[in-house]
Amino acid sequence: MLRFLRRQTVRWLLLFGSAELLLLASSLYLAMHLRYFRNADELVDFSHHLLLRSFIFALVIMLGMAALGEYRTHLRTSWQGAVARQAVAFVIGGLLLIIGYYVVPQAYVGRGVLSIALVMGFTAVMVFRLLFMRMVEIESLKPRVLILGTGQRAAQIHNRMRRRSDRRGFTIVGYVPCAGEELAIPAEKLLRFDVPLPILVKREQIDEIVVGVDDRRGRLPMDGLLQCRQAGVMITDLTTFFERESGRVQLSWLEPSWLVFSGGFHATPLHRLSKRCFDIAAAAVLLMLCWPLMLAVALAIRLESGPGQPILYRQERVGENGNTFWLLKFRSMRTDAERDGVARWANKHDDRVTRVGRICRKLRFDELPQLWNVFKSDMSIVGPRPERPQFVADLATKIPFYSLRHCLKPGLAGWAQLSYPYGASEEDAAEKLKYDLFYVKNHNLLFDMLILIETVEVVLFNRGAR
Repeated sequence: MLRFLRRQTVRWLLLFGSAELLLLASSLYLAMHLRYFRNADELVDFSHHLLLRSFIFALVIMLGMAALGEYRTHLRTSWQGAVARQAVAFVIGGLLLIIGYYVVPQAYVGRGVLSIALVMGFTAVMVFRLLFMRMVEIESLKPRVLILGTGQRAAQIHNRMRRRSDRRGFTIVGYVPCAGEELAIPAEKLLRFDVPLPILVKREQIDEIVVGVDDRRGRLPMDGLLQCRQAGVMITDLTTFFERESGRVQLSWLEPSWLVFSGGFHATPLHRLSKRCFDIAAAAVLLMLCWPLMLAVALAIRLESGPGQPILYRQERVGENGNTFWLLKFRSMRTDAERDGVARWANKHDDRVTRVGRICRKLRFDELPQLWNVFKSDMSIVGPRPERPQFVADLATKIPFYSLRHCLKPGLAGWAQLSYPYGASEEDAAEKLKYDLFYVKNHNLLFDMLILIETVEVVLFNRGAR
């Protein structure tokens, strides 16, 4: 995923993560000395491999923060939400450390040291994040972007990226009109095009030109763009720019030629093998961790529904290359939920859902039997969510490029589930497709790991469940 972010953004993320790693490691190091500063002998006893323990502490806490989406470039939240999110992340990290200390007693640092380190680390990270975000918001440090075009396509950037959080990684210097193009941009946003493009770019200190002309035929200043490119200025088309900055593909701009030439869609044998190995390993770990929970859910369904009622529910879904398979779930609805045979979207307060099913759907426990689908190779751990054949047949005729989401195996978790609420309409399906196409184009092993980690946030905060 990182290769689709702006290079400057990647550098900021690496700097940001390295600084937090050092702050958290220093917190445990200082906590140890604060706890035992009056007792030199105990300090020596507990200080064995202190440097290694400090970095293990930092990595585990950062894992908890990653699970809560703290390192997402498109995350929008208030400062109250940021404090709450970070607090939950530290709780998760602290619990993981306690479990780790029981598994590896040699790594134990003591309750007092751990408590001091968590408080110091939380405070240090929060202060650092506030200062860092203030620095990132300084306009002079952001890459300067020039939009070439003033028509309807260019206006999409102006209309869809109004919020400051949408433009956190760049600043738009202005819009430059091309010959014969309509004006859909406010006059105050325009730049005077009274000099050749290379001179204008040099004068305004432009780092990137985004080509957003409605009709490129004979209207682009190709000689000027070539000179800018030779001078080191980045040239990007509007669709790629929006994909990179928003984490989704804009369907209204999508053309087959862009999909063909824009890169992505990695399907080499080595890539498929690595994804399959990741699926099996992750499914095995999840099964080992969740089997007691799965037994408890099965027992709760049996107690509520009584003997003779099914615990599992099989439903036909569309998988890779449009092939169908039978998806397994814990039954969360009444057995007569679709007695007329008509497929329906799940509503927010669906009266077909049982009491146990409502809890299971909120916490995503009903999805756990799909681990068997992963082992069978019907599904992956990460991928687009599989839909029912009736819905797919209908949506494919109404939404362009909808079938592209089936070039990968469907997944338990996915980029669309992280980025968009539960979809229960054609409009929602179209919005989720933007994120699914982004994932289909750009997926790799690192991206899968990040999505799997951040899925913890979805479960904890009940985002998108019905």
